[in-house]
Amino acid sequence: MACPTITRMNINGSRAIVSGGASGLGEATVRFLSAKGATCTILDRNEDGAKALASELGNGANYVAGDVADPDVVGKAVEQAASGGSLRIAVSCAGIGWAGRVINKDGTPHDLEIFRLVLNVNLIGTFNVMRLSASAMSKVDPLEHGERGVIVNTASVAAFEGQIGQIAYSASKGGVVGMTVPAARDLSAVGVRVLTIAPGLMDTPLLGLLPEPQRQALGAGVLFPKRLGTPDEYALLVGQLVENGYLNGETVRLDGGLRMPPK
Repeated sequence: MACPTITRMNINGSRAIVSGGASGLGEATVRFLSAKGATCTILDRNEDGAKALASELGNGANYVAGDVADPDVVGKAVEQAASGGSLRIAVSCAGIGWAGRVINKDGTPHDLEIFRLVLNVNLIGTFNVMRLSASAMSKVDPLEHGERGVIVNTASVAAFEGQIGQIAYSASKGGVVGMTVPAARDLSAVGVRVLTIAPGLMDTPLLGLLPEPQRQALGAGVLFPKRLGTPDEYALLVGQLVENGYLNGETVRLDGGLRMPPK
């Protein structure tokens, strides 16, 4: 029996948009995709950081500054990413966190506006990037087997094992996981794959603010290897998800086997 043809999307020559691309997981992804030959559009609220990264990378890298939940901002970024070529890769890394219980220790309820804000950025922002990127991808010429593009969203292990005080964050990331299969089904008609990465404890600028003993203690709780994950490992997984054409509708944990305790 002849071996089946392997479907592989070529990153080289593709155009990509990465939200939250000026720092952390997003920056590592932009650097990885750019090194692989993609032309990246960086979407980030940090205009100075996005501009500096685009200038450093060259290779046509560009940026748009603004909020991922703003349709006009994301529409501009997608249009810019698609101009002069085919937008085939969209990665959503933009996100925020917040610590707060359903009710505080004094019995006062969680701030509803904060809850809305976290969902607005993490869930609605991710959907906003996905829907507009998918629309642009649907118009490009299909590749082998009809594939037009791939969307990679970012959830968290908190979607499955949210800790005490993570109610808003866990709800937002659980929503991202929940979108994965129906989005993949919706977009199968136009040849766009949808995948989600659920990172564990990653060595991002946010954790970089913690004292080193606390960082080491966090890493020691990982099953194996006993350390924090790196943004480069996240970016590598993005590349693997993009290139492997038979991966679709899946949420992949990137956590070293970690299962989060209640606190």
